[in-house]
Amino acid sequence: MKNNSVKKVVIAGGGTAGWVAAAALSKQLGKLLDVVLVESDQIGTVGVGEATIPPMRTFHSLLGIDEQEFMRATEAVFKLGISFKNWGQIGDEYIHPFGSTGQGSYLADFQHFWLHAKSKGINAEFGEYSLEVQAAKANKFATSKTGTINYAYHLDATRYAQFLRQFSERHGAKRIEGKIQQVQQHPDGDIKALLLESGELIEGDLFIDCTGFTGLLIDKTLNTPYEDWSHWLPCNSAIAIQTESVEPPKPYVTCTAHHAGWQWHIPLQHRVGNGNVFCSDFMSDDQAKAHLLNNVRGKVLTDPRVIKYKTGRRKVFWNQNCIALGLSSGFVEPLESTSIYLFMIGIVRLMNMFPFNGITESVIKEYNQQLIAELENIRDFIILHYHVTSREDSEFWRYCKNMSVPESLSHRLELFKEHALSYQDSRELFRRDSWLHVMLGQGLMPQHYHSIFQTMSDEEMIGHLSKMRTTIAEVVEKLPMHHEFVDHYCKSQR
Repeated sequence: MKNNSVKKVVIAGGGTAGWVAAAALSKQLGKLLDVVLVESDQIGTVGVGEATIPPMRTFHSLLGIDEQEFMRATEAVFKLGISFKNWGQIGDEYIHPFGSTGQGSYLADFQHFWLHAKSKGINAEFGEYSLEVQAAKANKFATSKTGTINYAYHLDATRYAQFLRQFSERHGAKRIEGKIQQVQQHPDGDIKALLLESGELIEGDLFIDCTGFTGLLIDKTLNTPYEDWSHWLPCNSAIAIQTESVEPPKPYVTCTAHHAGWQWHIPLQHRVGNGNVFCSDFMSDDQAKAHLLNNVRGKVLTDPRVIKYKTGRRKVFWNQNCIALGLSSGFVEPLESTSIYLFMIGIVRLMNMFPFNGITESVIKEYNQQLIAELENIRDFIILHYHVTSREDSEFWRYCKNMSVPESLSHRLELFKEHALSYQDSRELFRRDSWLHVMLGQGLMPQHYHSIFQTMSDEEMIGHLSKMRTTIAEVVEKLPMHHEFVDHYCKSQR
């Protein structure tokens, strides 16, 4: 590994991943680096990552992006969580919200309090102690300086890439139009340059592969192995379409499970994104298209587009002087809207440990360890949705219910089932409350829980829980309707 300084970063590929990288590097390190992005208008992008999670707001704050400007440009609305239908069993519905739920004690988290109350006949749902759940159900929303509500966005991914391109170019990033014909390497295996069909040669010190599933640099050139997770996450296909809006946008995504996968519904300001995620072993492309088209409302605006993928990850994300970002690095699946977040955390981690004075094995190892650990935690959380189910109505769901899962997930599930304990690591994306809502929402009820709340009198317990629900109801009552707030705050000009 050469110890040469890194002065020029070349991003291969555009789309959301490429322009996220360009935006961050040009804004934060543009005075220290040359940032070049190579993309071709002839090559399309997946562009269906239209739902996000709250860390996007931190990323935007880091870059100084104005929320209202961004939302107008991308026709965005707000997202308080995800409504899951038919996942635990047919007819079930729960919301996985952002934000915290209830109030526990120093010795025990809120789920123990809730379970104790349930044993006493207080059957208020777990979600009744979540402000985000109750606001979502009421279709209400507002931002505030106190930051009481935790939220993310639904956005037009294509418009978001365009927005970030304009942002990046204002901060000095250079875009080069062209198709990559050849990737040239140094004798030691490092990437030297990208040769375009035009004959132009783009040299660089560090290369970021944003070429999507093709993995032109990380796979085709460096032959980085891929770790297949399809035995845990068997869905391998998606079909996406857009439809006209037939109602005001709701502040949450809807994910409805069917016999071979699930369907998404993501409302934006002027249209709706729809998709069918399925396993081709149990549903053909034609069947998937028919199912999707039979379960959407409003005029269909685009032709159904089939996307094939294999869940998993590269064995390493940083190999030689190349970092895979986006689909070239692997793919979990869109269930919890993590794709854009992974672009962002990948580039933020790179900036945190940027090798200005030369790439070394130690920085490569640390980067890979951090990203792999985070992605595997996300993987376990996604597997949870499929595995913790009572559904046995189809071969797909019987497989998911009975499959072996990673030991890391098995331990979490046993700990919760036996003791109602849920924990989180400081680097985990999905926090304790997220795990609780999904486990409880899909029917996993603990056998035992902490006894500390037995020290409270029934009157004290009932009063405390009632006060929590009343406080939330009062806040929700004062909120404006979601679509009214969007129209006032960030209505698109088109």
